[in-house]
Amino acid sequence: MSTATGKSDGIWETIKTVFWALVIAGLFRTLFFQPFWIPSGSMKETLLIGDFLFVNKMAYGYSRYSCPFAICPISGRIFASEPERGDIVVFRHPVAGTDYIKRLIGLPGDRVQMREGVLYINDEAVPRVASGEFIEEYAPQGGAGQRPRCENGPVGSGGDCIKSRVIETLPNGVSYPVLNIEDNGFADNTPVFTVPEGHFFFIGDNRDNSVDSRFGQNAGGVGFVPFENLIGRADRVMFSSAGRSMLAFWTWRSDRFFHPLGE
Repeated sequence: MSTATGKSDGIWETIKTVFWALVIAGLFRTLFFQPFWIPSGSMKETLLIGDFLFVNKMAYGYSRYSCPFAICPISGRIFASEPERGDIVVFRHPVAGTDYIKRLIGLPGDRVQMREGVLYINDEAVPRVASGEFIEEYAPQGGAGQRPRCENGPVGSGGDCIKSRVIETLPNGVSYPVLNIEDNGFADNTPVFTVPEGHFFFIGDNRDNSVDSRFGQNAGGVGFVPFENLIGRADRVMFSSAGRSMLAFWTWRSDRFFHPLGE
């Protein structure tokens, strides 16, 4: 065999290896777990800017949005399992086409409302218990360099950015921390939202810093999200970076390696 033929065979084998590696990676991402990087603070303190997690794609079955660029030839949803109230869900925005992550609050048929910052589901106030404060440095966060909003603002650079914290418990027993930045803000008092059949209602845990189902789609909000748009459930943070890049290992948060959500 000539040297040229050997080199040609080697290049072809490399191409095949790369091709099949990409196919396997694509199938893994589509069928099992999709990586997701938290870009904003709308789910603090449950999820921090810079958290890296894998989304469980098997949790709710599959739709066309399970594939990159929504190319799956699926009508509706297959192998479907209903999500549970309190799940942390990644979903495709019904209008913008980008992926969001929020907490599922309202199921089909539910009536959801905010009154003076208190969440009501089916006309019953969701219990809340005061639980101290959430404190973080007032400094740029993540790749976009966002600075957090503070209840005790204005705060100087490097100072303590404080938000009051409560533990909210949904009717099915799921509990989680909710943060407050302002009293009687725009989304602290809403009309009653009746969730349509086949749709869900989502709110961020950082209540005054979340664009979610409390805001209509015509105003840039999320509105009601069709079941088809659900991509998967977030169960665990794999690792977290407090810096601008996940590659900056010296900024990784040691307490968030394999950090379970909802515990």
